[in-house]
Amino acid sequence: MATLQKIRNHGVLLLVIVGLAMLAFILGDFLNSGSSFFNRNREYVGQIAGTKIHYTDYEQAIEQLTEVYKIESGRSSFDEETTTQIRNQVWQMMLMDYSLRAEAEEIGMDVTADELSQLCIGENPHQLITTRRAFFDENGQFSRDMLVRFLHQIDQDDEDSNANLQQARTYWMYWENAVRLTQMQDKYTDLAQHLLTANKLDAKYAFMAREQSADVQYVAQNYSAVADSLIQVSNRDIRALYNKQKEQYKQTPSRSIEYVTFAITPSEQDFKAVADMMNSLEEEFRTTDDIALVVNTNSDVMYDARHYSEQTIPERYKEFAFGKDAQKDACTGILFEDNTYSMARLMNCGYSRPDSVQLKLIATQEGQEDSELGWFTEEQLGRDMAEKAFIGKKGQRFTMTVGLGEQTFEIMDVAKSSPRVQLAILEREVTPSSKTYSALYNQAKQFVMNNRSEDVFRGTVAEEGLTLYPAYNLDKNANKVGDLAQSRTIVRWAFEEESEGAVSDVFECGDKFVVALLTSIDEEDYRPMSEVQAELTLKARNQKKADYLAEQVKGMTTLQEVATAWNTTVQTANDVRMDAYRFGSMGPEYKAMGATFATDENTMSEVIAGNNAAIVLMPTAKRAAQGEVNAETEIATLNQRRAYMLPYQIINLLQTESDVEDNRYNFQ
Repeated sequence: MATLQKIRNHGVLLLVIVGLAMLAFILGDFLNSGSSFFNRNREYVGQIAGTKIHYTDYEQAIEQLTEVYKIESGRSSFDEETTTQIRNQVWQMMLMDYSLRAEAEEIGMDVTADELSQLCIGENPHQLITTRRAFFDENGQFSRDMLVRFLHQIDQDDEDSNANLQQARTYWMYWENAVRLTQMQDKYTDLAQHLLTANKLDAKYAFMAREQSADVQYVAQNYSAVADSLIQVSNRDIRALYNKQKEQYKQTPSRSIEYVTFAITPSEQDFKAVADMMNSLEEEFRTTDDIALVVNTNSDVMYDARHYSEQTIPERYKEFAFGKDAQKDACTGILFEDNTYSMARLMNCGYSRPDSVQLKLIATQEGQEDSELGWFTEEQLGRDMAEKAFIGKKGQRFTMTVGLGEQTFEIMDVAKSSPRVQLAILEREVTPSSKTYSALYNQAKQFVMNNRSEDVFRGTVAEEGLTLYPAYNLDKNANKVGDLAQSRTIVRWAFEEESEGAVSDVFECGDKFVVALLTSIDEEDYRPMSEVQAELTLKARNQKKADYLAEQVKGMTTLQEVATAWNTTVQTANDVRMDAYRFGSMGPEYKAMGATFATDENTMSEVIAGNNAAIVLMPTAKRAAQGEVNAETEIATLNQRRAYMLPYQIINLLQTESDVEDNRYNFQ
């Protein structure tokens, strides 16, 4: 379709735009059609709020989102990182969909068909619709006429509808479902926000925190000033602190591994083989009349007769092609760079072509308007279209087959011309041959056979000077290990293996063979005390240091006495407020800030165990809040402050409480 082609041509909607709409995804009837969904006795990727998610539906959702990515980005394929991002986003969408659906059913909330219709094609469509470039006019603005035309095209009852039409239907169905879920989310969070409003007591405390202030004198002693040898921290102390703050250490099951790598690199014989091949082709490459056949049969870079400019030609050929001695049919010698042998032949030179052209799509139906598409370089248009657009003159028209049929374009303007050349490039990267690959694999395999236990494994690593890479706390759904490409299989092995100290088989991860050692299995709901013992010990030691420092100043009645005992000085903190973030020069010492207002004026406090120091303070001047609390204003301000984060917190809590079972690691 022309509208889809326009999206691809411009490529202005980045993938992040799709990411921003992820929470608005809903599977709907597109994914859940047919009662067989509930009767299939197959594997499930998980369960959300009582609904089991079948693997085929999960994959369908991934395919649908991938198609949307392709259309919005103008790309036909994605790297491993983007593919992983799509899969993770699909799972997040499912979490959103099913958790919200279950809650909405309980409270009788829904988006009706009429409501959805108004949001999608009414007089004021939803923002998710109005920001789609597919529905923009020639001025780059949303056009309801363009939207209606698009919907009319995809509504054709054509049994032989082509792939573009099916893709357009999928594209619309995605955004229609996105609008539905977004509206449902907005309804739910709006309801929750009206229930979770600030009250008069909140208003009073907010007013006092802002308006009350105090000047304080204080003495502080950093815990680092007390020698650790003076403090005894027992296992009982650490256990008590662990139990007190155990919820901070909640976790999901994890595995830790260490691994060695064996680089898959070409051998000397592989380099010689490619060099010999290039030498054998050099004469034919220089003299052949069928350069396309020679290049396309032997090169990693296909011959496409493109017109290179000085900006687009590979840097290593620039001087050769655009230098003062450049002439047709001249050839470079055989070059070597970055494990690649290459040579180039100048097929054409001494001519110019425009740097870019401005195009307009000519309307083909009555009532339609022409659409200005903008400026394009040759690379943006593709070879077939560029050959017509870049040889024409301003005002000239040409016709191309685009989408569902013929489309006519007009050349609105032509930019200045600059020199061009046509270059044939014969290029071969040196890669490991099958013989080299087998030898390297056998080397890694032999390492596995000789090192089946952890002790032997570690001994061999040390003896041979190999590097042992750690990967701690792997999540079962992690898509790779560290920077290892295509290493999902290692994660799966780690979670299928039942014995710590197990050594894996050989994994191929991009340009490396990998052998892994399973160092720990953690199935507990909470991190074990041993893992957080250092943190707990520090906290327990600091508390005991605060107690130690308190004993030193017991019975003292002035700050100067305390300062002398601690070998420090009395300091001042002016204008201390409860809504501030610092206490004097101490930083965020919230206990001291609270004690300031809980202690009478000119009265010395007890020793306060702060975050980084023990503190004794005395308020010297306390100023009460002036005026009366305007509860209505304070409540409005408080609600406004949390209006941004509260919807996300509500949805996060909803998903947390949705009894989620995540088994994706079995299928990735």
